[in-house]
Amino acid sequence: MKGIFGLAVLTISLVLVSFRPTYTLDEITAAIKVGNAGELSRYLDNRVDISLPEKSDSYSRIQAEMIIRDFFSTNGVQNFTVKHRAPNGGGSEFCVGVLQTHNGDYRTTLFLKQKGDKQLLQELRFQAQ
Repeated sequence: MKGIFGLAVLTISLVLVSFRPTYTLDEITAAIKVGNAGELSRYLDNRVDISLPEKSDSYSRIQAEMIIRDFFSTNGVQNFTVKHRAPNGGGSEFCVGVLQTHNGDYRTTLFLKQKGDKQLLQELRFQAQ
C-alpha cells in the first residue's frame, strides 16, 4: 500500500512540474531590474526588435544581447518598476514599466509571443522620459 501511495505522489508531482511554464514575465522583469543582459538573453526570440533613443532595428539574439548589455552598462540600471501588464491575445503578452538609470528614466515596453511551449521576448523598447 505504501508503495502504491508513493508511486501516486511521484506521478502527480511529475505531472505538475511538467505543466510549469518555462519562465514567466516576472523572471524577465527581474533580469531587467538588475540590468542583467545575460539572464535576459535566455528569454529572447531568434530575432528581436529593439528600440533605443538613438537607434532602432531588428537583431539576432546574440546581437540583441550585446546591444542590451551596452545600454544597461552605459546607463547604469538602478531599478525597474512594472506599471502595466496584460495578455495581448493569441498567447502574447505585453508589459509597460519604467527603467530607472543613472542617466534618467526610460519608459520600457516588452512584447512576448507564444512559440511552441514558450513565450519569447520579441520586442523591447526603451524611450527616454
